[in-house]
Amino acid sequence: MTRALGFIGDNRDDPRALVIVFLRGGADGLSLVPPVGDDDYHRARPRLRILGRDAVPLDDHFALHPRLTALRPFYAAGQLSVVHGAGSEDDTRSHFEAQDLMEHGGFVAGGWLGRFLRLRKRGTEASLGAVALGGEFPEALRGAPSAVQLRSLSDLSLTRVTPHWMAALERLYAADDGFMRRAAGNTFGMLRRLQGVAAPRAAAYPGDGFGSALSQVATIIKARVGLEAACVDLGGWDSHFSQQTLMDPLITRLGDGLAAFARDLGPALDSTTVIVMTEFGRRLAENASFGTDHGRGSVMFLLGGGVRGGQVLSGWRGLGADVLEGPGDVPVTTNYRDVLAPILARHGASSLGSIFPDYALQPVEIYG
Repeated sequence: MTRALGFIGDNRDDPRALVIVFLRGGADGLSLVPPVGDDDYHRARPRLRILGRDAVPLDDHFALHPRLTALRPFYAAGQLSVVHGAGSEDDTRSHFEAQDLMEHGGFVAGGWLGRFLRLRKRGTEASLGAVALGGEFPEALRGAPSAVQLRSLSDLSLTRVTPHWMAALERLYAADDGFMRRAAGNTFGMLRRLQGVAAPRAAAYPGDGFGSALSQVATIIKARVGLEAACVDLGGWDSHFSQQTLMDPLITRLGDGLAAFARDLGPALDSTTVIVMTEFGRRLAENASFGTDHGRGSVMFLLGGGVRGGQVLSGWRGLGADVLEGPGDVPVTTNYRDVLAPILARHGASSLGSIFPDYALQPVEIYG
């Protein structure tokens, strides 16, 4: 186990789970969800634009990138929605500063997700409540009462322990009359449940680290070991040069991975909310290196969890010169906190003002 805070408990009664997918590097929202009905978009990107005939239509103005075709059925079924023009108030266009602000939920200690887990309505004891799959511990989870960072579920397994030795260990800890007896019992029970669902998948995941991470999150959710939040990163979105060469494989991984995850969860998707976010978007105009530079507004995807899908939420005012900000950036018309707030409330947040201090929330209506 790479990092663990707290212990593994027995809270399995509430099936609700949050899955945060962070696209690190500033993902270009105008490529992920291109405004194919906007003439200014086509004029500003003669080489990088996505043509309407190639894209996956969402409404009369927006479409999905053709490499996100796998997500179209979930949009059509009302399980996926898009927030366009999403971002934060940070205008430094610095990856590090923008990510820090977004993960902390403002200029405050700890992460917004950590505060949510600490302040949620059901104040249960520590459990396998929060998991980060990957090599880094996300700032959003700082301050969580219990958090585990894993590269793989194999970090939790006792692969070299035979069933005989496992039984002996259980008897040893069962003899304890205090804290260790319960903690060990929950741990052994969790290992058995995880092994019980690590069988044939309901969907074929992409054969990469992102697909593997999502597959393991699905395993934990279906094992009902008390997961409340999971964080998965997909990095590499800093597309200053040769954007299509860089982004196209990433977009395929994103779409195919999310679609496989949704299919794998099946009915459990209704109690699981997937939030896809990035620190900022890219400038409207393409640069001389067939790429785009740091901008402001981007997109968020919301999947499952009862969201009122099949819609693109935005305060879209076009891409004219009178609308763009600074050097030609898509403006942020929806603060990411206003998207997160109703989701956290649905998942049991007791005090949104404490999770996002010093910010006047205007929650977006994302539920029917």
